[in-house]
Amino acid sequence: MNTWRRAELKQCPLSEFWPPSMGAMAGTGLPSLGRVRLTDLIASEGLASDSYKISISTLSQSLAQYSAAIIQLPPSDGALLRSGLESARLFFHQRAYPAAEMVHTNDSREWCRTSGYYADPQLWQETYDYRPGLTPAEPNNTMEFPPAGLPDTFALLGRASRDILDAISFSLNLRSFAFTEILDNIPLRSPEISSSVLSVCCHSRPSFQGAQHHGLTTQEDGQLVMYPEHEHQVDKSLITLVKSDKAGLHIRDCHGRWILVDGDLGPQEAIVYPGLALYQKTAGYVMPALHRTEAGNMPGNMYGRCSFAFKLMPRSMASLSCSEMRAAGHGVEAQFQLPIPVDDFMQRSHPTDQLFTRHSFPSYAFPAAQDGSLKPLLKRRKNNARCKPLPPSKRLRLEAQRVLKERVQDIADKKGIKLRFCNLKDCEGHIQALDSPCGSTRMQIGWPPGVPFVHPHDLPNKAKLGFLEAYEPGWTASQDMELSLIEPGQASQHSVNFFAGVNLRNFRHLATLYQPVT
Repeated sequence: MNTWRRAELKQCPLSEFWPPSMGAMAGTGLPSLGRVRLTDLIASEGLASDSYKISISTLSQSLAQYSAAIIQLPPSDGALLRSGLESARLFFHQRAYPAAEMVHTNDSREWCRTSGYYADPQLWQETYDYRPGLTPAEPNNTMEFPPAGLPDTFALLGRASRDILDAISFSLNLRSFAFTEILDNIPLRSPEISSSVLSVCCHSRPSFQGAQHHGLTTQEDGQLVMYPEHEHQVDKSLITLVKSDKAGLHIRDCHGRWILVDGDLGPQEAIVYPGLALYQKTAGYVMPALHRTEAGNMPGNMYGRCSFAFKLMPRSMASLSCSEMRAAGHGVEAQFQLPIPVDDFMQRSHPTDQLFTRHSFPSYAFPAAQDGSLKPLLKRRKNNARCKPLPPSKRLRLEAQRVLKERVQDIADKKGIKLRFCNLKDCEGHIQALDSPCGSTRMQIGWPPGVPFVHPHDLPNKAKLGFLEAYEPGWTASQDMELSLIEPGQASQHSVNFFAGVNLRNFRHLATLYQPVT
């Protein structure tokens, strides 16, 4: 029996595919938080430009080292954010101390229903949540007037967050728009409610009474700095994009040090950091940011610290599955193997001590070679048996079972069809006959021609591929496992198709990635 040897892409000499200027930057790491222009992260048709590759590398390294990055927005967007923050300061300044019914209860069951004003005395924070599809009201059922410009700000930061998420998927070697399926519709359909939310926050407003009773103090750089009691926070979002009017956001880096990430932001710059949903969706390859907000040390400030925090959330009816990561060749640990409904994930507790005990941070940047070139790396965790990629046949079986559950069964349920699969040997004759016991069912659910009507688990590997292609068009285009299932004599032609776009000078080396070993 043949086994297959698969070399990692980091061994491929792609010096002409990546610009040489990226080699030194990728090899030494970033000395400080990475800065990238949003316009450079927006993908376009055709080959990736040098500016796109450099921006992707900077973003991915910054997230790996510092769990955050600085995003430079276009000037027009910066002007809108500045005017919005000014409106937010006035909104909170004119409010009295919140009533008891406005104090945040942190009910995880309402994670996608928060809207309007509420307060959290333990965090010294007041928040106004803007969520399209929900109209907030005051406790006495009167209409609440929000800060100005929230719909435009929501749209601006929402677009930027999706562009950043697509850039992260590129750095992980995933297919384009890999996360679109779990995001809200654009635009929302009636009566849909947005899962993503724009939180307008105000920390340490002087008129917010009682704050002095809920703090901890530490000495930093000779100054007394105060943090809330529950200082360690992790967002459950995919990513969070933050713009504030004053410094004060600290994020823990890969070495356990707290870094002030918004200390030198320009007028059109914002901070982006990953959340728990992205950690789950990427099988732990993108670590969530552990953050805290400085709540004191603002003498003479009558408004406190105001900020916009846009949290890009998965839609509540979706599931967080790592199938895209498996398809890209990444190892998936046992804890990430099964899909998790988003609503269940959001209601669970996620202890941070289980997330931040690793001694090495997972880098999904493009590493540098000794010759100065930049080589794309399918990141694999070494010396950990649980992280080894599944055998191709098992991965193919799991994908077939997933598609049966998520696609075929859904079609059958909508049409009121009860699936009764045939015996493999008997059905080989059924598919050739004009009138067969399973012919009507196969036609109604769109079963692929020539594939026996048996449970996908029992299909031969080639038939599994046909089954997957039928219900997920283009599926094999992103599967490295396909090369492990073809005949050895066909390897060269399949390698040409799979590595389309890589220069021909390096093709001979790439073709050796899949060679049979007896």
